[in-house]
Amino acid sequence: MGQEDLAFHETMDMHELLNLKTVGLLKSKMVQGIVFDQDLRALLEKNVQVSIMDIKQLQRLYPYAKSQ
Repeated sequence: MGQEDLAFHETMDMHELLNLKTVGLLKSKMVQGIVFDQDLRALLEKNVQVSIMDIKQLQRLYPYAKSQ
């Protein structure tokens, strides 16, 4: 079974997820600088690492996204 292009709604969903993950990543990175609790800082760092992995997975779908 070959790879097919994403449908328009799937392309839009992918963009929305990518935006959500990117904003969450940026917020976690910014908040890390002002958090003093080490447990919270570790949790934020874990969120950063997971978000980076998620963003990389979503980026692999770009070749299959509809452009118009």
